[in-house]
Amino acid sequence: MNTIRRALTVLGATMLVASSAFAQQALVPAQSEIVFVSKQMGVPVEGKFTKFTAQVAFDPKKPETSKVSLAIDLSSATLGSAETETELKQPGWLNSAKVPQATFASTSIKATGSGKYDIAGKLTIKGNVHDVTVPATLAQAGANTTASGSFQIKRNDFKIGEGEWNDVSIVANEVTVRFKIVLTGVAKL
Repeated sequence: MNTIRRALTVLGATMLVASSAFAQQALVPAQSEIVFVSKQMGVPVEGKFTKFTAQVAFDPKKPETSKVSLAIDLSSATLGSAETETELKQPGWLNSAKVPQATFASTSIKATGSGKYDIAGKLTIKGNVHDVTVPATLAQAGANTTASGSFQIKRNDFKIGEGEWNDVSIVANEVTVRFKIVLTGVAKL
């Protein structure tokens, strides 16, 4: 009976340490960014989201047990023009008044090389959910871990640019999303 009690105590302590290590992983917002690039009449147009949160439980030794989720405030989209930013918030585009957040929730994470990972998950924008795989490269400097990379989505899959803006000859269907997510509390890679 004593052996079982000790084993349960050790198991409980191990789980507490593991969960507290994950709980200490935190986003560094001032150093992080999510950028989107689309083409309007063949010309690249770059914007970014200035407000987003992340919940991360990442174990570099066991990436398959890790989880990542992001919530992006759609009303924080900036393009450098007040008129364009106002239009972007409208129902035909991001509809941020009705659907204020886009979300990403990982379903699997696998190592693909030294410091490289494929993060598969569900991306939800305007209530439209699609599977995406996000390649990420992780690098560490001091107490910070930076995950960076890029991937493409098709805006029409998420009903971004409805009505007359559905036409991809004016605004391209492909949108490149680039990210740099800086975290504290991640174990050594």
